[in-house]
This record gives sequence, structure tokens and C-alpha cells, in this order.
Amino acid sequence: MGATVVQLTESKKQIQHTHRVFSDQKNAFRHNPMPSLTERQENLKRLKRALLANQDRILDAIDRDFSCRSRDESLIAEVMPSIQGINYTLKNLGEWIKPSKRHVSVLFQPASNKVHYQPKGVVGVIVPWNYPLYLAVGPLVASLAAGNRTMIKMSEFTPHTSALFKELIEAAFPEDLVCVITGEADVAADFSSRPFDHLLFTGSTSVGKIVMRAAAENLTPVTLELGGKSPAIISPDVPMADAAQRLAFGKAFNAGQTCVAPDYVLCPADRVQAFVDEFRTQFAEMYPSLRDNDDYTAIINERQYDRLQGYIEDARAKGAEIIEINPSRENLHDGTRKIPLTLLLNTTPDMKVMQDEIFGPLLPIVSYHGLDEAIHYINDRPRPLALYFFGYDRDQQQHVVHNTHSGGMCINDSLMHVAQDDLPFGGVGDSGMGHYHGKEGFLTFSHHRAIFTKQKFNSGKFVYAPHGTAAHRMVYKLFIR
Repeated sequence: MGATVVQLTESKKQIQHTHRVFSDQKNAFRHNPMPSLTERQENLKRLKRALLANQDRILDAIDRDFSCRSRDESLIAEVMPSIQGINYTLKNLGEWIKPSKRHVSVLFQPASNKVHYQPKGVVGVIVPWNYPLYLAVGPLVASLAAGNRTMIKMSEFTPHTSALFKELIEAAFPEDLVCVITGEADVAADFSSRPFDHLLFTGSTSVGKIVMRAAAENLTPVTLELGGKSPAIISPDVPMADAAQRLAFGKAFNAGQTCVAPDYVLCPADRVQAFVDEFRTQFAEMYPSLRDNDDYTAIINERQYDRLQGYIEDARAKGAEIIEINPSRENLHDGTRKIPLTLLLNTTPDMKVMQDEIFGPLLPIVSYHGLDEAIHYINDRPRPLALYFFGYDRDQQQHVVHNTHSGGMCINDSLMHVAQDDLPFGGVGDSGMGHYHGKEGFLTFSHHRAIFTKQKFNSGKFVYAPHGTAAHRMVYKLFIR
């Protein structure tokens, strides 16, 4: 009872703090609605300095939140892309902020058309737990580049990383420019109801719907980066070692706790056993042991661990064949929160593992007869955040590209499209809406303001009333044909 009261009191304080900072950021934006290029660049450099100076603390905090998070995975997926994203933005921002010239019809000459990229105002960012640094920094970089003020709600499931990031941001930025909010789910719910000028949410499809409903009350534009079941197609003729190695990397990375992790594999029926054998070999080479191997990440918390174990037991009870890949045959059931990479064969649509986004090291294998059957299987389901095709035949590659939809796609790789600075990242349909990263991030957090400019000479007077003059008839004759 006492703990509940303390939590409610703390949540109330966090919500009050959120409201105050939101008002302060709104007022600050009104006083500086168009930050200069130099200001924006300096803000990005401040962020970069804070990250570089605290790399070890960041890695330690993430590791504590997961109980075991591979240090190299945190460098590869959190620190490195954050720094590279800042560097890429600093290099290109001068070009991005320039107004773009647009065509003016002869009918309206002399005049000019330009699109100016104007900051939207105060941006809200809701961060998930699986990549707590990168999924906070990426949107922040785009928001600062576009000249906005930014409020970031960190996940309550990564308390150490959230507290550290809050500390670093407070040391680097005034609160009316960038602010980090922590707190439980009720704080996040209130956060999403603020009348932001743009709101970016990364998380599950079910929560994304709730966030979008809250934003709709304020007509707040949203970018939703959701998940879903991202398929991987094994072609009939790709060398199995190539496909299995790259899929093992993509699925084992962060123990599958990645929104674009391969969620299931579509494999030719006559190649399923070959895939299982090769996948087992490739995984064992990367992770010869699991229990005390710091390279193999643990599941974030007991709730997620129990959910994944429930998927396995549900599939087993409904007839699936469970293949646990545990190279050293270690006992992982005594509090490690590590789950071996587990293949599931003979799955059926009524199994939970085939209905929900897995978000863990479980990989169902679905057999198919003919590439079009695999494509139809994908198209019969909600559009995924990512799609992976493994095959070197260019006609097959194009056939899959042209006949499927997904937020993004890799051909003969997994995950890596997310790390490309000059590619947009985003979902489609149930996997989200909107894009960010690189230039698309700048554009997402900018208002594209159309400006039509005329000077002293006014050609428009030739179509002013009274109508029916010779000038009118000439204009109609010239331009309606």
C-alpha cells in the first residue's frame, strides 16, 4: 500500500513537471522560432560530446538494465549509429535547410515559388526499452536538426539508462530546449496527450493505437514506428550457409529483441532440414556457449521472459517441433533470463508464436512450395516493418520487391537497412507510419511551408472581375486546352 502511494505521488510530480516543461518549451520556441544553422549545429555537437564523454557509463547502464547486454552489441547498435547519425546530419544540414525552388507556371509570372523548411515547434518522443539510447538519440538528432524543442519520455523498463540519459541531457542542454521525462505508464499516457507539434512513438502496434488516439484529440501529427512479424524468405537456390549465417546474426542480435528482427522464415519445403542444420552450425560458431557468454544478451525482464516461455509451451502443446540451439548444453533455467535461440517447426496459425510479434530468440520456420506461395503467405498478413530475401537471382529479387509491401527491406542481409544514414526508416500499415533517419528525419520534423512571392508587377489582375473581357477569353484559350 505504501509503495503504491509513493508511486502515485511520484507520478503526479512527473506529470506536473511534464506540463511545466511543455509550457516552457512552447514559450521558448515563440521567442526563437527559426534557429540558425549555427545554433542547430552547435546543439548537435553538444549531444555528440555528451555521448562520447560517457560511452562507458552508457554501456554499463544498458548492461545493468538487461542484466547482461553484450557490450559490443551496445556499441554497434546504440553508440555507433548515434554518433554516425550526428556526423551525417552535421555534414548535410547546410543543404537540407535551404529553401527548395519550385516551378512557376507562365500564368502566374513574374513570381517565385519556394518551399521553406520551418521548425514545427515542440516535439515529443516516446522511447521503448529495447534500444534505449539509439531510439532516443535518433529522433532527437532529427528534431534538433529541424530546429525544434524536444521532450523525450524514456522507458520505465530501462531505469539505469533512462536516469543516465536524463543526467547527460540536463548537463548538455537547457530544459526549455531538450528535456528527458522518466516515470511509469501513467506518465507516458499523460505525455502522449500533450498537444505536441509532432509526436514520435516507437513500440508495439497495440500501444501505438492508444498513442494515436490520444494525439488525435489535439490533431497532433504522429510518426509511429511499430513492429509486426517481419518475414525472411529463403530462395530455392541460395547457398544455405550464406542465408543461415546472416539470419543467425539478425535473430541472435540483442537476443531477438529488435523491432526488425526476422520473425519467421519461409523456406522451400525440400530445404528445411538443410536450413536447420546450417543455422545450428552458424549460431554455434557465433555463440559456442550462452550462460556466461557476455556476447549473448539476456531478456530484458521477467515479464518478457515469461511471455517467451509461454510462446514455446503453447507451440509445443499444439504440436510444434521445438529445436533448442544450446551449443554447450548449459542450464539456463536458474535465473539467467537467457533463452537459447529456438527454432520451431510444424507451426500452425493458432499458435501464439505465429500471431504476435515475437521480440525474442524464437524463430518459426514455415515451408513453402514455389516462390509465389511464399509471397502470398506474406501478403495475406499485415504489412511488416521489414522483409528479408535471400537469393542471388536478380529476377527473383525483383519479383519479391515488386509483389510485396514492407516498411523496409534487405536483400541478402538482415537488420542492416536500419543503419544506412541515407535511407528512410519507417513502417507501413500495421507496422507504422511516417519515416525518419537522415534527411527524412529532418523533413519529418519540419513544416514544409509553401511560399509564393510576387513583387510590384501584378499579372493576376488580368483575371480579376468583371469577367468576360477579351483578356479573360485569351487566358482561357491559352491555358484550358
